[in-house]
Parts: sequence; structure tokens; C-alpha cells
Amino acid sequence: MIRIRGVLVSAGEGGVYGERMLDGYRVWDPYRSKFAALHMLGKGVDIDGDMKVLYLGAAHGTTVSHVADYVETVYAVEIAPRPMQDLLEVARRRGNVVPLMADATAPETYAPLVEPVDLIYQDVAHPDQASIALKNACFLKDGGLLLMMLKTRSVDVRKTPGAVLEETLAALTAGYEVLDTCWLDPYHRDHAAVVARVRKEGA
Repeated sequence: MIRIRGVLVSAGEGGVYGERMLDGYRVWDPYRSKFAALHMLGKGVDIDGDMKVLYLGAAHGTTVSHVADYVETVYAVEIAPRPMQDLLEVARRRGNVVPLMADATAPETYAPLVEPVDLIYQDVAHPDQASIALKNACFLKDGGLLLMMLKTRSVDVRKTPGAVLEETLAALTAGYEVLDTCWLDPYHRDHAAVVARVRKEGA
């Protein structure tokens, strides 16, 4: 990962969402991207040019565009029509982004289009985010990683964020080994990042 004077950046073409440029690099704003926030908190998952990523909840393509600056391929899943329009523009400008208008809760609908990946990046507003991660684990290579951005208020507003995190971690153990967790304050309130490794068959 590239930092310039302590700022996380990526090397692609600018002008995707009005991001600043620094010494010819795109500034990866931690207030706009939970991936960048995690890195600024010293807990990030490094990505590089040999990796393939399945991105669940691609939205307008803000973070997708930065991830695509680093990796070989990004399979970007988004269900909402309006964000998909912006995502298509990101894909037009970056030939390694594969936009998929699909529901992350139904991976069978895009399974024919996605090859095995090194990382699942999940950023969806859904009450059962653990279930989505488990359903999509089939795409991960042996030892592949899940990086889930848990929006606790989207899961259950009646419970504390800590309780939601604990319940999600317990559910994930059905298919993953949890490696680390991190709250994303001060960048994103009531959001937690979860890093997990897919369990090998029979483990």
C-alpha cells in the first residue's frame, strides 16, 4: 500500500468522485471509504497487483475505484440501479472492474461470472451480514480473506453495537476463522471491521 506523507493514496486516474490528488496520486479519504479508515487506524489488509477481489455492496464505486488501482480484478456487486450507473462509469474507466448488478444474498446469480478470489470485501447494509459472508465464502481460494465492514445499526438498532459485533462474530465461525476486529471511530460511527480467513474444507 502506498502512503505519501502519512496519507493513503492509490495510483490510478483521478476525478472519480472529486478526490484530491497528491504528487500525482489519488488521496484515499478515510471519511469516504471504510477500507481507507481501517488502514489509517493501522489495521488494514494489504492488497496488491496479483489479487482478485469480490466486492459486495459496491455502491457508487468510490472504494471500488481505489481497490482497482491496486489489484488485478474487482468483481463489483451492487443491487441498486442508481449507484450502478456510477459504478458502470468507474468500470468504463478501469478495465479491471467487472460490474455485476445482483443481490449479494443470492451468489448463485453471479457465480458463473466470478472466478476464485483472494479477498471478499463486504460493505452492505443488511440485517444478516454474517449470512451473506457465509454464502459468498464459496468464491474464496483456500486461505482467502474476508474483510467485512459491519454496519451495526443496519443489523439491529435495539442492540448495542458491541452486542451486534459479538453475535456476528459467533455466526461467522461456521465458515471463517476470525483474525481481527476494529471499530472505525472516528471515521465511521458504529461501524466495525472484521478480518477473517475462510476455513478449509474439513477444518
